[in-house]
Amino acid sequence: MWNRLFPASRGPRRGASVVGLRFAAALGLVALLAGTAAAQSDNPSFNIVNRSGQTINEIYVSAATQDSWGRDWLGQNVLPNGQSWPIRFRQGAECVNDIRVVYANGNAEERRRVNTCAIAEVVFGSGQAEAAPPAATQNPSFNLVNNSGRTIMAVYASPTREDHWGPDRLGQNVLPAGHVFAVRLPVGDCLYDIRVVYDDNSAQEKRRVDTCNLVNVAFP
Repeated sequence: MWNRLFPASRGPRRGASVVGLRFAAALGLVALLAGTAAAQSDNPSFNIVNRSGQTINEIYVSAATQDSWGRDWLGQNVLPNGQSWPIRFRQGAECVNDIRVVYANGNAEERRRVNTCAIAEVVFGSGQAEAAPPAATQNPSFNLVNNSGRTIMAVYASPTREDHWGPDRLGQNVLPAGHVFAVRLPVGDCLYDIRVVYDDNSAQEKRRVDTCNLVNVAFP
């Protein structure tokens, strides 16, 4: 009789248990996705570090989906042992890239399908990096960011010690508002004067900028 009035408990209802398990699984999935997002950005830019014991004469980086290496990122420069070189892409460019370096002795080394959105640097060679050289011999290249709301028609960058602006770095191109232009400079001087000319012929300058210790120079 007592059993009829007060049935023995069967424990948690099956439906409640399943809901609880599903909720816990959902929380775990959210945490996993959040961790993945934190570990990887959508910025594929990175630094190449030379610890090979040799000088790197050429650097090529192209999306793994491309069938050509494209341009040499070093241009007229070289990358001595113990130094690094920035590879700067626009935000949102492809993350999976192939990388090739050519050493001074003509030998080449490649890294395929590197997810550069998930790393800060790619190291070539396993030797110990040499001590960093004085600031005056570091890499002065930088990205010029146009935050002015106007189109930039010309960009000039020359060492502060010189008394002329030199060539227009844009050449036949222009730099629309919100865009970025990579200014590649030879290894050597770090202090640069930078001048931009807008589409209304007005100009703006930044003097004595230590471009060896920054990545972006924004106008205005």
